[in-house]
Amino acid sequence: QGECSRKCYDIFVLETVCVAWFSFEFLLRSIQAENKCAFLKTPLNIIDILAILPFYISLTVDMVSTKNSSKPSGGAGNKYLERVGLVLRFLRALRILYVMRLARHSLGLQTLGLPVRRCTREFGLLLLFLCVAMALFSPLVYLAESELGAKQEFTSVPTSYWWAVISMTTVGYGDMVPRSIPGQVVALSSILSGILLMAFPVTSIFHTFSRSYSELKEQQQRAASRQVRQGEESTKPPDGDGTRGLGVTFPPDAAGQEGQPAADREAERSC
Repeated sequence: QGECSRKCYDIFVLETVCVAWFSFEFLLRSIQAENKCAFLKTPLNIIDILAILPFYISLTVDMVSTKNSSKPSGGAGNKYLERVGLVLRFLRALRILYVMRLARHSLGLQTLGLPVRRCTREFGLLLLFLCVAMALFSPLVYLAESELGAKQEFTSVPTSYWWAVISMTTVGYGDMVPRSIPGQVVALSSILSGILLMAFPVTSIFHTFSRSYSELKEQQQRAASRQVRQGEESTKPPDGDGTRGLGVTFPPDAAGQEGQPAADREAERSC
């Protein structure tokens, strides 16, 4: 109501214009694509669909909910509206995928996505190392804190998993702190282990990122040079003196008749 309603309306109008433009652009690209199935399977196009569809779905659901709310309904209708509200909140959260559309025109975002696909094994090793270390240090810190009568922040082993994760990743929120000396020794060991375990896969991921950036940059340069060559070829004049294909004919070369005797030339004229 009031000023808030006006701001929401302005945002809605702006969003409608942007979604209409994105939808028109996506429609043109889909019409131009030769293979429609391959076009729809492209990751960037999937992101476009997930970013555009929630607007139309939420708009349709809002219209249906408005019509149903005007009619008298019981508890079942209220539960239905609550579920619809949860779905709408989830769909509206997908609007953040608009940002991912920049990957189509950004070399940096493309470089970020390519190493993720190439380094699946390294990411798997990283998660494996963290899980093994977490399974090792969580029971140790729980036993060290509970057996020595320290402050009961580590109430169970699953609760200690959270502490192990934030310690090995060197985040350290400080919500769970070991108070006893054995617990602090375990914490120090987990921190050092986390630094070492994360350093090994991250080095390979960094090299893959650097190599992927170089490859994408070379591809862009080759594409730019190809466009320049195509532009030069389209503006280049035709071969020869420019008279080929114009229907222009010339008399035979006079130089070919210089060695012919005069009598023969007179005979040809008389004939």
